[in-house]
Amino acid sequence: MLDLATTRNIGISAHIDSGKTTLTERILFYTGKIHKIEEVRGKSGVGATMDSMELERERGITIQSAATHVTWANHHVNIIDTPGHVDFTIEVERALSVLDGAILVLCGVAGVQSQSLTVDRQMRRYNVPRLAFINKMDRSGADAYRVHEALRSKLKLNAVMVNIPIGAEDQFEGVIDLLSRKALYFDGGNGEHVREADIPEGYADKVEEWRSKLVEAVADFDDSIMEKFLEGQEVTEAEMLPIIRKATIELKFVPVYCGSAYKNKGVQPMLDGVTRFLPDPTEVVNKAFERVGTTESEVVLETKNDLPMCSLAFKLEDGRFGQLTYLRIYQGSVKKGDSIYNARTQQKNKVGRLVRMHADKMEEIEEATAGDICALFGIDCAAGDTFTDGQRAYSLRSMFVPEAVIFYAVKPKDNAMLSNFSKALNRFSKEDPTFKVRRDEESAETIIAGMGELHLEVYIERMRREYKVETVVGEPQVAYRETIGKEVTYEYIHRKQTGGSGQYAKIGGAMRPLPDPQPGEHYRFLDKIVGGIIPREFIPSVDHGFQIAKERGVLIGFPVVDIEMELNDGSFHQVDSSDIAFQIAARAAFKEAMRKADPVVLEPMMRVEVETPEEFQGAVQTTLIRRRGVIVGSEGHAGSNAVEALVPLAEMFAYSNELRSATQGKAEYTMEFERYAPVPRSIQEQLMIKYKDRPKG
Repeated sequence: MLDLATTRNIGISAHIDSGKTTLTERILFYTGKIHKIEEVRGKSGVGATMDSMELERERGITIQSAATHVTWANHHVNIIDTPGHVDFTIEVERALSVLDGAILVLCGVAGVQSQSLTVDRQMRRYNVPRLAFINKMDRSGADAYRVHEALRSKLKLNAVMVNIPIGAEDQFEGVIDLLSRKALYFDGGNGEHVREADIPEGYADKVEEWRSKLVEAVADFDDSIMEKFLEGQEVTEAEMLPIIRKATIELKFVPVYCGSAYKNKGVQPMLDGVTRFLPDPTEVVNKAFERVGTTESEVVLETKNDLPMCSLAFKLEDGRFGQLTYLRIYQGSVKKGDSIYNARTQQKNKVGRLVRMHADKMEEIEEATAGDICALFGIDCAAGDTFTDGQRAYSLRSMFVPEAVIFYAVKPKDNAMLSNFSKALNRFSKEDPTFKVRRDEESAETIIAGMGELHLEVYIERMRREYKVETVVGEPQVAYRETIGKEVTYEYIHRKQTGGSGQYAKIGGAMRPLPDPQPGEHYRFLDKIVGGIIPREFIPSVDHGFQIAKERGVLIGFPVVDIEMELNDGSFHQVDSSDIAFQIAARAAFKEAMRKADPVVLEPMMRVEVETPEEFQGAVQTTLIRRRGVIVGSEGHAGSNAVEALVPLAEMFAYSNELRSATQGKAEYTMEFERYAPVPRSIQEQLMIKYKDRPKG
């Protein structure tokens, strides 16, 4: 049985290409989980252990988060290695939503990049304590102190160095532990032997300077250390460790480590940091909602095995033996042969096989207890479902799911592939909440939507490899939205007389831009009916009619967002009024009101970051401005320049080719969704012409 005090559930997250998977590979090696290190783009063609998907090994990127468990310093550590590419951001969301702590990996050269900001935002969303690891200290231009400063200034974290590098770039030799004032060197073929030594010559002053900063930061959380610090007395490692741990768990302190995973230096001290400073499952507050009758109340879950079981299915995978469901157990335990209940579907499931995962390999277990991460076979569910033992009606919060910004029309090349095509789409949409599938009734096309071109390309490629389905793919389309610019009132009467009973509904109210929206809220219905002028049973019909109508705006037929619909007037007929009559009235009133409310088309704006050699900075900025981009920042370091801009997604297709030719292939870019913004009037008119005579997307 797990000793919870020595259990850690952690994730490894970062900007793309910061070395997360390389770092995880070293962790697996030093903890004895693997006996040979493989590189992400290794010559052996085997690929890193955690990149178990063939596509991941070919492209040298992580597409799916992968789970494993290791033992370090007598601690049981569950690790999830997550993708860095923004198109697979849901993998990071679902990992962070169930983890107790995280390692934020940063490139020692590039420092805090655009995706580092996103990962930091995700960690804050789920209140995840973290360590920072400044990687790639062997690279030309690496500077741990500059990255440390960026953590404080750009991410506004109370980041404090707990070790500092000995040398940098090709002179990087090891690290100095500021707590113990010991130099650490990493000997052996793979840096597996950690050798302690005295502080090297020329570093004494630097060590005292940075140790003093560390003590000062720790003193903010403890009066006795503050007293000693002010009086110039020595503060020991033993005195600081519990204070750093407490402050880290309370999200007030971020210990910063440095090293080079690729050169096998600095990984073991960071692992010590995981066991020393990150929380065990009992030190994290997890809440669920409990339904009793018609009321729902918030309850705090306790990490104990003898309480009613509550767990979250946070990730699904279609494995060789059927659907694999990853489960984080918050309270209670699960044994082989137990019956568990899906809180959403009320379905009862029997636990047949219970396993602990190591990338794509598994180990059979008899029982999983509170605080653990395990996987089950043969359970039919969706990502985000809550499972209980049936004793309590618990439901856990669902994870944040970003909206899709791009879509393709797809169909199989051959009708004989239709069955496999449907199976693939059904599986992918179940596994990945950001991968949306729908059928467009007007064009009879299947539409897939996602977070970016790479996201959808990976699924199309997986369809070909895993389901033997060749597809015909339409041009990528932008997921536009529509909204309104001002408040208007509406009044609409729906009257239809046929043989027998007719249809009658009258409604009145206001349509306005949504005031003070909550995160993720795009539509609000206000029921202001008094005196029974519309019977209560027809008010949901009006709401439903508005919701149907908002799926297709009046300008280009895209969904309408950020609106509030108020219903405050109307009338009904004793015989002719019905659910359908009020729905029809609401749909017609919505369209009529929207035309008068200064409708506008919104387009997804992307935050684009281009890393380029300095001499191409001007050329890069020109390529972005030409695409309606607005330059929002530029930062140079060691002959390299990072240009940041906001650019409409519609203008970013085929950008990689233009960037390659403008920079002799030496620049690369990342982009992520920032927000929706109104399109210029001239472009809105072009879009209205484009979408006028074709099925709406």
